[in-house]
Amino acid sequence: MDEVLVNRNRLEALIAEALASGGSERANYQLFVVRLCEALGLEAPDMAREQNSLNDYVFERRVEFKHPDGSRTHGWIDCYKRGSFILEAKQSAKRQVKRPDPGQMALLPEDAGQLMAGHAKRGSRGWDQVMLAARKQAEDYARALPVEHGYPPFLLVVDVGHVIEVFADFSGQGKNYAHFPDRQSYRIGMEDLRDEAVQARLRAIWQDPLSLDPTRIAAQVTRDIAERLARIARRLEARHDPKDVAEFLMRCLFTMFAEDVGLLPEEGFFGLLERMRDTPEHFVPALESLWQVMDEGGYAPHLNATLRRFNGSLLRNRRALPLEREEIDELWAAARKDWSNVEPAIFGTLLERALETRERAKLGAHYTPRAYVERLVIPTIIEPLRDDWELVQSDVKEKRERGEHAAALKAVKDFHHKLCTTRVLDPACGTGNFLYVALELMKRLEGEVLEALDDLGEEQARFAMEGETVSPRQFYGLELNPRAVPIADLVLWIGFLKWQLKTGGPQSISEPILHAYGTIRQQDAIIAYDRRELARDEKGRPLSRWDGVTMKPHPVTGAEVPDPEARIELYRYHDPRPAPWPEVEFIVGNPPFIGGKDMRAELGDGYAEACWQARTHLPGGADFVMHFWDEAAERLRRNSTKEWKNPLRRFGFITTNSITQTFSRRVLERHLGAKDPLSLVFAVPDHPWLKASDKAAVRIAMTVAEKGERPGVLATVMSEGSLNSDTPNISLESREGKVLANLLLGANTASLNQLMSNALIAHKGVQLNGMGFVLAFDEVARFRNHPHYAQRIRPFVNGSDLVQKPRNVFVIDTNGLSLPQLKDEYPEFYQILLDRVKPERDQNPRPSRRQNWWIYGENAPVMRGALEGLDRYIATCRTAAQRIFLFQERNTLSESKVVVIASQHSECLAILSSRVHTYFSFIMGGRQGAGGDPVYQHTDTFNRFTFPTAIDVGLQPGEVIPTHQVRLRELGERLDRFRKERLTEQSFLTMTDLYNVLERLRELENGCDVPPLSEKEREVHQAGLVSALKEIHDEIDEAVLAAYGWEDLAPALVGKPGATLPSPHKGPEQEAAEEEFLARLVALNQERAAEEKRGLVRWLRPDYQVPRLGARVPQPQAEELALPKIELSESESRQKWPADGLEQIRLVRDLLAKAPAPVPPDAILNNLAGRSTARRRERVIEVLETLVATGIARHGEFEGHKGYFLPR
Repeated sequence: MDEVLVNRNRLEALIAEALASGGSERANYQLFVVRLCEALGLEAPDMAREQNSLNDYVFERRVEFKHPDGSRTHGWIDCYKRGSFILEAKQSAKRQVKRPDPGQMALLPEDAGQLMAGHAKRGSRGWDQVMLAARKQAEDYARALPVEHGYPPFLLVVDVGHVIEVFADFSGQGKNYAHFPDRQSYRIGMEDLRDEAVQARLRAIWQDPLSLDPTRIAAQVTRDIAERLARIARRLEARHDPKDVAEFLMRCLFTMFAEDVGLLPEEGFFGLLERMRDTPEHFVPALESLWQVMDEGGYAPHLNATLRRFNGSLLRNRRALPLEREEIDELWAAARKDWSNVEPAIFGTLLERALETRERAKLGAHYTPRAYVERLVIPTIIEPLRDDWELVQSDVKEKRERGEHAAALKAVKDFHHKLCTTRVLDPACGTGNFLYVALELMKRLEGEVLEALDDLGEEQARFAMEGETVSPRQFYGLELNPRAVPIADLVLWIGFLKWQLKTGGPQSISEPILHAYGTIRQQDAIIAYDRRELARDEKGRPLSRWDGVTMKPHPVTGAEVPDPEARIELYRYHDPRPAPWPEVEFIVGNPPFIGGKDMRAELGDGYAEACWQARTHLPGGADFVMHFWDEAAERLRRNSTKEWKNPLRRFGFITTNSITQTFSRRVLERHLGAKDPLSLVFAVPDHPWLKASDKAAVRIAMTVAEKGERPGVLATVMSEGSLNSDTPNISLESREGKVLANLLLGANTASLNQLMSNALIAHKGVQLNGMGFVLAFDEVARFRNHPHYAQRIRPFVNGSDLVQKPRNVFVIDTNGLSLPQLKDEYPEFYQILLDRVKPERDQNPRPSRRQNWWIYGENAPVMRGALEGLDRYIATCRTAAQRIFLFQERNTLSESKVVVIASQHSECLAILSSRVHTYFSFIMGGRQGAGGDPVYQHTDTFNRFTFPTAIDVGLQPGEVIPTHQVRLRELGERLDRFRKERLTEQSFLTMTDLYNVLERLRELENGCDVPPLSEKEREVHQAGLVSALKEIHDEIDEAVLAAYGWEDLAPALVGKPGATLPSPHKGPEQEAAEEEFLARLVALNQERAAEEKRGLVRWLRPDYQVPRLGARVPQPQAEELALPKIELSESESRQKWPADGLEQIRLVRDLLAKAPAPVPPDAILNNLAGRSTARRRERVIEVLETLVATGIARHGEFEGHKGYFLPR
């Protein structure tokens, strides 16, 4: 500590004055903070400014609690420093306050008998409650801060003149503030301010809070150790089996760890290695005898000490490898490191990289940041457990106030037992990262429970010695990789022992020190089967595939290419079925990132098919992680019986963000839309993830599910920084509401119906499955001179042709021809296809494609039928940055990556090109590809889109056309003509060019923070007349909104960014308008679906659709009355008032969670079954005040009266 920075005189004066102070914190806390800053050489808080956004370091910083109905309740932070801390102050009363002698009062000043006693007496149960409530209040303020401020890493709860309590959460989530640096030393007394370490800690909290993050400190130590371990392994693998090397080094490193944390004599193992450097011949018996004593307990001659019994599976195999002197030197050098500082959250990953030969190249790569792991573990496991604990604390408060000390103690012990028997499963646990973080966070919560027991007079140390504690036996892992299983087990034990020793000392570790619980086991988490056998070809030869990992240099280019010699055998699985999972309370994990279309390539045909056979209800295109998601969802939805209670409460998984794509999303929709549904209680739809060394960077999603209909939290990434480091900076904005299957909040798009009126109109194009169908330019010219052949030549477009430069490709179309017809009528075509297509088709795994080799793999007969009789149709590229709709000539054949819309009406083109439809398509279609481009799904997007009532594109010739329709028809023709003219006149232009510049123009016109048009963009703007194109689109948007009757939204939408591609430059007004018209579209869709159930269908093409679908239209029925939905006062939802006090508190808390704003006690009473008696009303008010006193709820205003609410 730099002596110059601390003013000793001021520090001593502060301590003396603070100890003598008393009364209300309002009178003293600001002086205390200012004088503490002066003593420690820190800047004092600034004077507050009128503009609250400037108040980053002030007293009495205003914050606002936002309610679901849009109203707000304000609060005041006692002292706030942005990016550092929230300080909440109290001032307690001294235990002994000397009152004047009543007989002497006449001789004393008038106010001598006036005492300001503070909130509660120090050390009393009231004081404990005041400090607990102050901490909760600070946590609430952290959640109420503006989003751009983020969560401060520290909370300071100050009892002026007595203590400063320090709590920290370095994850940036604000959900798990815990004692800092630990439960023994988080409370700083006034006398402790003389300690230089305490002074340094407080200065860092003010000036550089993240420097105190223990994981950052330990990360570098852990990385250094892992790199040294890899060097040792490299030397040993020259003579020993890598598996034996790994197991031997794991025993060595655990011994080093045990020595450095005090479980072995100081420098005992280090000294033994030092002696072995000179006598390497004794190395093997020395280590094996030491490990035998550690396993069994007893006297260790080499250490001259009696050792505690370790036991466990780690030391059961005591084999030591014979090492040469140089290798012992390496091991000795590693033992010199401080192994007590390893960070278990990353150690497993680095250890696997060090001990796995193929993984060693990744040793320098970044590990998964702990904050990423906590972001999933906290809402999955810790939040529900903490909710339970807060209710118990409220129940304990009431019991203590009633003098029921034994009952209060029992309530805390019961919760502790529940916590110590709560089980967690990671079904793809790897090296145990998620399990360890869950263990540590549960240990932190246990620390609070033990502190509560201490306050109730139960000695923590004695209680801990009675045996029950949160330990590795509660954490289950399934993992296929046999090398990762013992590492995960070791990581859990190292983490557990570190925590126990840090918080309870060596006496908190009972013998045996290690246990072989067997909770981490090698097992396939997805399928079980009776047997598997080698897959063989028709000649009986075993089939194999490239292992997907091993590379070798190309003999010519030198580039890394797959090594064909590195093969994995393929198997067939008999009677595949879902694998068994342990029964647990919580499931959490990060299963492998394998796309549905990649399962065969990465897992093998036999395994992929076994997965699909085991879960036949899963879409074949769903990502591999959805097999994990579905299994967890099935388990969560199980109903309890009288004999068996379903223990599972929540599950949470990391998935790729393609979870919102059609096939994966259907898995979510199946469970979220079930009769006994699940709800997403937390979701992050698009979050950065680490780039693996051998794969492209991915974006991930996080989802946490709970049973029942519940609101959830949708967290959206607002900013990203330092992604290529071990400590990335990610800020999130959270909103509450119903989280939908597409991971959006707001309108319930999952309730959208596929409309019969839109059926059979939108289709996928054809899929050639053989490039031999494509003709060369000279062949096209030659065959066009033969009318008989020319009729079988079709222009062919793919998605790129629509948005980039057309390739002018032509294909042979054999639709409707049998093989004999092809041979007889088109012999030249037959020879071309025989030579170019058949050899490729002969290798196709699908029999139908091999047999019908002369026909397109997907011939799209329904699409072809829909286009009959049309002169043109509308097409759009399925996956593209911009959503552009174009007319194509009837004879043009579209490839499968093009969505074909069988309509020739230009008003339909205008509506589809409007921002109402394009935004709808962005929401419904999801994203794909490396750039995350929007996808247009013809089933989920077009078939669920509701065309405006004022438009009737199904009009027959001679019928009167509505005014709105006339306008849109003219605009659609104008749009199509204008674009084609521009591209014809300016051959260098593409549709992508036009629309990129069009969106840039919108951004600039709306004052977005973007650079001006580049020279290339200005050229496109001029040649493409983009301002004129923009005007056409603006007119279309106005006309479409008018056709829906939504002109009120036009000012917030027309001319704004994001009309044809998703934009990050939208203002709040525009976003609100988009959410509003999306909600209106959902409502209109439901109205239209109700009409169709009554027999009224507004066909888009009645001449085509009615003959094919008319028989399915229901007969007209009487209209059903819609019942109003009243969230809080619906009689069916009223619950019986429980007799148990804890359940009463839980029920009132749950009802408050549904309140749209601060509510009076009567709002709670109105939702309880039975009579509302005066006694019940008094009890409800008592419970509400208990929730306020324990910090769970707050007071607010309700129409001028006192109300209660839960901070959000």
